[in-house]
Amino acid sequence: MSERLLYTEGHPRWIRTRMSTYWWLRRGSYLAFILRELSSIFVGWFAVYLLVLVRAVSHGESRYQEFLSWSGRPAVLALNIVSLVFIMYHAITWFNLAPKAMVVRVGGTRVPGFLIAGSNYLAWAMASAVVGWLLLGA
Repeated sequence: MSERLLYTEGHPRWIRTRMSTYWWLRRGSYLAFILRELSSIFVGWFAVYLLVLVRAVSHGESRYQEFLSWSGRPAVLALNIVSLVFIMYHAITWFNLAPKAMVVRVGGTRVPGFLIAGSNYLAWAMASAVVGWLLLGA
């Protein structure tokens, strides 16, 4: 691995232009891509947060109260708000990407992309309504 590569006429050197570390700031589409990739960190945080919540609930009332007091700290609240924004961005970009990622055919005819994305948004709205109803009104 440490041996030096020898370049010959059959193996010319590659010409590589220097790329800035911040290449992704040049175009909006690059920035959107990087933000989508970054959002997976916040999705992971939410999963860990929910697992810690389940663990606190399973260990009794005192542990649950400790978790609630920890969750009420400004830093944790700020992290959860930022995470919520990134998770919504992650979901929206995924729903917009779904028609490109999968081809659905009904009777030999391709289903238009807006119907696939629209059905995802409809399912999200319905699930949100059910959760809201359970939390607020049931």
